[in-house]
This record gives sequence, C-alpha cells and structure tokens, in this order.
Amino acid sequence: EKAKQQVEQAKARYQALLARQTAEERKLDTRRKVILGGLLIDAAGKDERFGRVIDELMKRITRDHDHKAFEGWQKPEPDRS
Repeated sequence: EKAKQQVEQAKARYQALLARQTAEERKLDTRRKVILGGLLIDAAGKDERFGRVIDELMKRITRDHDHKAFEGWQKPEPDRS
C-alpha cells in the first residue's frame, strides 16, 4: 500500500512538472509574439513595406473576437519627410 502511494505521489509530481513546463513554454511563446508584434508595428512607422505586411496580416484575421481587438486602431504611417 505504501509503495502504491509513493508511485501515485511520484506520478503527481511528474504531472505537476509537465504542467509547469507547458505553462512556461506558453508564456515564452506569448512573449515572443508580443515582441515581434511590437517590432512590426514600430517598423511600419518607419517603412511602408512593413505597413503592407500589417495590411496583409490583418486580412487573415478570421475570428470576430480578434477583429474587436483592432477596432479603432490605426497602424502607424511612415514619416515621409
């Protein structure tokens, strides 16, 4: 009985470890996306090519919930001076 309990505890620790690892991987993935998005938006304000990339990416948004996040948002336009 004690051995079964130890095995169950070990399984629980392993599952907890996997859950933490998965959460960390998701967190890092989200951070990368935020950083890349910020870089893309910044680049669009400096180079119209990146603005066109944003336009094309915006066309790929299919979920209404995602569209709502961009309501009223204007991509930066490059300074033409």
